[in-house]
Amino acid sequence: MTDQQPTDAPLHGLRPRRTRRTPALRAFVRETSLDVSQLIHPLFIVEGTGVKKPIETMPGHAQLSVDQLEGELREILPLGIRSVLLFGIPSRKDAAGAGAWDPQGPVPKAIRELKRLAPGLLVIADVCLCEYTAHGHCGIVHDQSGVVDNDATLPLLGRTAVAYAAAGADIVAPSAMMDGQVAAIRSALDVAGFLDTPILSYAAKHASAFYGPFRGAAESTPAFGDRRAYQMDPANARETLVEVQLDVDEGADLLMVKPAGSALDIIRQVRDAFPHPLVAYQVSGEYAMLKAASQRGWLDEPRAAIESLVAIRRAGADQVITYYAKEVARWLSTAE
Repeated sequence: MTDQQPTDAPLHGLRPRRTRRTPALRAFVRETSLDVSQLIHPLFIVEGTGVKKPIETMPGHAQLSVDQLEGELREILPLGIRSVLLFGIPSRKDAAGAGAWDPQGPVPKAIRELKRLAPGLLVIADVCLCEYTAHGHCGIVHDQSGVVDNDATLPLLGRTAVAYAAAGADIVAPSAMMDGQVAAIRSALDVAGFLDTPILSYAAKHASAFYGPFRGAAESTPAFGDRRAYQMDPANARETLVEVQLDVDEGADLLMVKPAGSALDIIRQVRDAFPHPLVAYQVSGEYAMLKAASQRGWLDEPRAAIESLVAIRRAGADQVITYYAKEVARWLSTAE
């Protein structure tokens, strides 16, 4: 006689498969949600009129002139997308990136137009100089070493953030990875009277190989050198928490991890260590890989794209910047 249950006896205890049997059951016990309200749609704004130039490496996206934004809004608002991130591409560039803080530049013009057409839209403005400098670096450089003069760049980032806040941006998002940039921008905003404009800091931004399509789209590829001297080494996890803590101490209101897919562990560490709202950026290379594979029939695109975004949310991100925002919004609506 034995107390051990025969191996062929039915299991009466916990059996997780019971709650996977039907779509309704799976939805009922799902731990991580993905909703269109959690998606941020990036936009590339150029000068001129009548411009809608497709971005070859990012199918479904285009460089847009400000007059094309009304058509974009007619597409995204019915989908439930309520947040956008703006990048500007000027017609002229210089060594200092002065077009970044020009009140008549592409981003301030776009902010004003978006707020006129859709006052309730949340508009985030990326604050960096790389799209505006002739050399493609994120700040002032004095030679072709690619070494950025950190301290000379800070007041220029402050001027840029003030220009965007003055145009009506809801959030400014510094991405230059200059030491002290959050403090410099916070000071500039406060002095200019924009005490309530929050800062979304690219607190953990890796020197990633996954930015290639974006650099082509934003026309911001460095003319010499690279950005590894000021962006983070992707191999360093502990350094992440140091960088994030510095930005928090300087006054960051929201935090970002970029890229997302190759840094899920980083997202989780930041989520566990800081209570701030956390944004993750599913970058252009991640989008382009999924697109290329799906176009060749190697992946089920809707399932793969949604799974990748769920993983980012599961890692701890509250919001996700993604080039899939429009398509995923449609897929989620269809699934419902």
